[in-house]
Amino acid sequence: MLIVMRTDATPDEIDGACRAVRDLGLSPHPIPGKSRTAIGITGNVGPVDPGQLSGLPGVVEVIRVTRPFKLTNREMKPDDTHIHLGGLTIGGPDLIVIAGPCSVETRDQTLGVAREVKKRGAQILRGGAFKPRTSPYAFQGLGAEGLHILAEARAETGLPVISELMSTEDADLVEQHVDIIQIGARNMQNYALLRRAGQCRKPVMLKRGIAATLEEFLLAAEYIISQGNHDVILCERGIRGFSDFSRFTLDISIVPELKRITHLPVFVDPSHAAGRRELVIPLARAAIAAGADGIMVEVHHDPKKALSDGAQALTLPMFEQMMGELHAIAPVLRRR
Repeated sequence: MLIVMRTDATPDEIDGACRAVRDLGLSPHPIPGKSRTAIGITGNVGPVDPGQLSGLPGVVEVIRVTRPFKLTNREMKPDDTHIHLGGLTIGGPDLIVIAGPCSVETRDQTLGVAREVKKRGAQILRGGAFKPRTSPYAFQGLGAEGLHILAEARAETGLPVISELMSTEDADLVEQHVDIIQIGARNMQNYALLRRAGQCRKPVMLKRGIAATLEEFLLAAEYIISQGNHDVILCERGIRGFSDFSRFTLDISIVPELKRITHLPVFVDPSHAAGRRELVIPLARAAIAAGADGIMVEVHHDPKKALSDGAQALTLPMFEQMMGELHAIAPVLRRR
């Protein structure tokens, strides 16, 4: 359910409507808009009588929200969510490119790649300090040491940093060192982790699980937002299908559908979908053409020696080629 406030509603009237929602045993979620504030309501297991709220001072109307995902829904918040990160606006007219190594391997490797991707136009640096690997014997990341290296790379280059959170126990440490917290595909339905990420005061990028439906994806985002963190970025990274030539199948069609029904920024990770570097650039082009707000790609100075996912990492010349092609595409889509 959604309470729509008058354009001239006072802060006291908005607070009064929130108190009335709490008095019903429900949770209010104020959503400021361009011209008015709306208040989303969650926590009800059955219908709520709109008459209990429609007569409150400052209230224009009370609307039933028909979909199970409430806070991510454009019915609840028609305006696009813009996430401000330093001088960047995620979800606005600017296309955002996140680039960097799959794993933080060494200080020299990470700082070297950070310098090079910034030089070629990347706006955010990616790098895994904690790595979820299918095999327990594969490289698992440097942990806290990797976070310190990422923080050093940010200090030198000025690039904000995104890295994955895998455990609620590491949430304080990760939040302290990164600018965007990533929840990986394997943890999309780790509800304790989603709730903990929702309590952080950093933006969260949520990756779609490899077998998740659109509804399951948005309900996972709902867990984060319901805890008070509204700065959520959705990321399509490929789903498991029948492909025998790529690691996963990139579901390009979910991009315009997500943009239609949700207000959250939508990114695409073509590296994890492809599993092969020669497919990454065409998939990145397709993602931007489909309406994505940004892409995240893996880049390594020497992919053959990478400790994880070297086959899908772009070389530096390939990254430069990709950036040139995205610069050519962006104006056609009225993006920067």
